[in-house]
Amino acid sequence: MTTVIRGATIVTCDADQRVIHNGGIAIGDDGLIAAVGRSDEVERAYPNAETVSGRGKAVLPGFFNCHTHLTATLSRGILEDLGFPTILRYPEQAAALLSAEEMQVIAVLGAIEGIRSGTTTFFEQGRGVSTYAAQLAATGARFVLGESMQDVTFNVIRAGSPLTAASDFSRETAEQAWQRAVDAYESWHGKADGRLTVYFAPSTADSVSPIMLRRSRELAEERGVGYTIHLSQSKQEVAGVMAAWGVLPTHYLETHEFLGPRLVVAHCRYIDESEVQALGRHGVGVSNNPAIAARRGAAAPALDLEEAGCGIGIGTDNMAEDMVEAVRTGYFAERVRRNDEFKPTPEHVLAWGTIGGARIMGMDNTLGSLEAGKQADLFVTDLRRAHMVPVLRPVSDFVNNAQAADVEAVMVAGEWIMRDRTLLHVDEEDILTRAEEIAHRAWRQLREKHPTVQMPFPLAEGPAF
Repeated sequence: MTTVIRGATIVTCDADQRVIHNGGIAIGDDGLIAAVGRSDEVERAYPNAETVSGRGKAVLPGFFNCHTHLTATLSRGILEDLGFPTILRYPEQAAALLSAEEMQVIAVLGAIEGIRSGTTTFFEQGRGVSTYAAQLAATGARFVLGESMQDVTFNVIRAGSPLTAASDFSRETAEQAWQRAVDAYESWHGKADGRLTVYFAPSTADSVSPIMLRRSRELAEERGVGYTIHLSQSKQEVAGVMAAWGVLPTHYLETHEFLGPRLVVAHCRYIDESEVQALGRHGVGVSNNPAIAARRGAAAPALDLEEAGCGIGIGTDNMAEDMVEAVRTGYFAERVRRNDEFKPTPEHVLAWGTIGGARIMGMDNTLGSLEAGKQADLFVTDLRRAHMVPVLRPVSDFVNNAQAADVEAVMVAGEWIMRDRTLLHVDEEDILTRAEEIAHRAWRQLREKHPTVQMPFPLAEGPAF
């Protein structure tokens, strides 16, 4: 049966950035948007539809989180304050102490936070994504999965030291990584009624060889999907690439024919003008991850990249999945970086979080805006909140003032996955309880296993509930 949300403020994020007051949106039983317009017109066109009151609410396209690591929620409140690469010198990560089932719980925890902030599509990257893909799919959201690949012979992030030469790479390690990535593609691409997509994901510019770069792009293009990499996320990365190859990270990728319109690069915090121009010249998509960058005391030159020819999306990266916060931080951080009181506008930044993300992920023909014929991926947010009233300019009001807690419903492909602030496919209370216990146990075990490593601040003695 067709569903009509009536009497709402509809923020379309279409090419004209239409905001329809007292608007209506009709969703067919095929999961597609059948009509968007004035509420009375839509209701007349669909007189037998199930109606949902949108009075006092806004309907927006679902957010695209273009770069995240859901399992990093295990380290909330710890790694945000310890730099990147982290100054915490444990020889292994707390995540290494988790079972596959525990990793599934932590990944779903991140997805819950994201859905609650209006996210309908997540670009999740990590080692072993296949072990928790089914649990993510069960939430009802969309996921682009990237199995992390690298062929450097040591963990550059954990080691905290740069590459020194091409001899730091292993062809055997590369072959194993490619096989894991192909297996993930064959197992999960197109599954869950098309809600799962698989990209190829060489990890970082300082952890992959030229052979890894070329073969990863080939694997993606052979299958007609995208590919991604972390780029210039740390000063260590820049120094390492310069030491090994004698060029800046972006030029390293360009030299080995890795740049292209199917590529989504994450971060770009430490790039110069020549790199901005190279990325734009090749039409590369950029996931600007402003909230985590701000925590690191950095900011990507988002508008400069866009003006050069890049598409821009927004991601959360590590420890947090709140896309409302990420969008607002992107708005604030770019104005501070440019010392500009007027650019970017709230409308511009909201577009990065919605249609912009869809565009760099190659999904803008079917997702990212509220237009007839597109998939009904959207969220409903409450405007009758003290921090939102008066609602004189809805998009600016949302970007400047909204909170994730205002989001009360989320729909993916025409199906509600959250309604009345209740997740419909996840036992949230169980996930929260288990995740709290898992994290405390893992961090306690890590400290007990490596007692000589100094934790710079005390942790809670046990689970909070």
